[in-house]
Amino acid sequence: MRHTTTLKDLLAGGRDGDTAITAPARVPLDYAGLRALIARTIAALNAQGIGRNDRVGIVLPNGPEMATAFLAVASGATACPLNPAYRPDEFEFYLSDLGAKALLVEQGSDSTSIAVARKLGVRILELAPQSAAGAGSFALVANGAGGEAASGGYALADDIALILHTSGTTSRPKIVPLSQRNVCASGGNVAETLGFTPADRGLNIMPLFHIHGLIAGLLAPLSAGSSVCCTPGFNALRFFAWMQEAKPTWYTAVPTMHQAILGRAAGNKAIIADNPLRFVRSSSSSMPPQVIAEVEATFGCPVVEAYGMTEAAHQMASNPLPPAKRKPGTVGVAAGPEIAIMDNEGNLLPPLSTGEIVIRGPNVTAGYENNAKANAEAFTAGWFRTGDQGVMDGDRYVTITGRLKEIINRGGEKVSPREVDEVLMDHPAVVQVVTFGMPHDKLGEEVAAAVVLREGRNASEKELRDFCGERLANFKVPRKILFLEEIPKGATGKLQRIGLAEKLGLTA
Repeated sequence: MRHTTTLKDLLAGGRDGDTAITAPARVPLDYAGLRALIARTIAALNAQGIGRNDRVGIVLPNGPEMATAFLAVASGATACPLNPAYRPDEFEFYLSDLGAKALLVEQGSDSTSIAVARKLGVRILELAPQSAAGAGSFALVANGAGGEAASGGYALADDIALILHTSGTTSRPKIVPLSQRNVCASGGNVAETLGFTPADRGLNIMPLFHIHGLIAGLLAPLSAGSSVCCTPGFNALRFFAWMQEAKPTWYTAVPTMHQAILGRAAGNKAIIADNPLRFVRSSSSSMPPQVIAEVEATFGCPVVEAYGMTEAAHQMASNPLPPAKRKPGTVGVAAGPEIAIMDNEGNLLPPLSTGEIVIRGPNVTAGYENNAKANAEAFTAGWFRTGDQGVMDGDRYVTITGRLKEIINRGGEKVSPREVDEVLMDHPAVVQVVTFGMPHDKLGEEVAAAVVLREGRNASEKELRDFCGERLANFKVPRKILFLEEIPKGATGKLQRIGLAEKLGLTA
């Protein structure tokens, strides 16, 4: 397995004429074309004064152009992919927090991020697709005069390739810088775990503004010279047609996607039989063992469940492929970084002890940006504290037993309760609020909020949900809002998120 430290080197292994990127109903783009596209884009960025470690916000729909734009920007600058579903307030927060030098959007885009970028004085770059040249081919069109030319060229191993935000319950979202070395290590870890070769073909249905899709869906297969079919995003109604066209050997998804695919599998048995998969991968939230068994029975291949997080550039642990043993209910063994279990005092614990899951390795971020407090809490003696509670068995398989963090995990979408709190507190009728996760049979968790209204003021659940909907992406909007006289507090007077769903009788 090739071990690389820059995206330029990671993408150098694919043979010139082999397909790198394809998409439904599109002409494939080979590795020679991909490398040439990246070189042209870096030169165009440099001509606009954008070079190594300069931050470029990317707001593009899922698909081949999003994939190639990420690869090109990250190879010579710093890619900052943002969810196209964000509201203007969210774009303003993220673009400001990142210190973005430019925003990359598709030509003709009606994204609200464009007006926000203009307001902030962020340069706008437009991507003009050139489909005839291969899936994901594009030209950069500068919108307005550029800055002084940068002489950046390709990024070096310790330059920042990718920045994503992670959410915190007691603080604003944290900036996670991931170096070239981090993302290449993680891509290589995933490729090694899954035994990728140039013969593999991936069907990517994951969003490419998340670490899961970027690393497991895109970088890992490309690091092994495989091809990736980039879809417009998950759609259970179209999955099997894409499968028939792309003829994948594998795909990765979150459990809710797997369940939606299972719901349509009975009517697509011929396509499944015609296109045998080598394996199916699942990550981003835990997958019930019953669902693992059903996916394996449906596709006639193993399900590999993995454990990842943004700060680790995705993968930390994974169940191995046969003939090694898979243990449903666990997230497998260390798959890249070292993994240990630590107590509150920073002592590493023996097998079968419950504690906090900690990791260290070349894929792990060097630390949050401009956040000394978070770094002091997150790192102990060189180990990164994941915030997840778990136990390691005698075979070193890890089981997650609970989340120490209060992040709501809605089908793999992570929601910061504090962010929702702050939006609801802006409503004139709300005096107190605590957002929390409530159990959900398909998503694992759903967003809920308990609200205390100001004396003499009224507001309906629909009014508050609509209020949130104007300011937050849909997946963050509470599906249940309860009106209380008083919100339960802990011994120190803090509002209690953990266990609140149970206290209020909100069970799955």
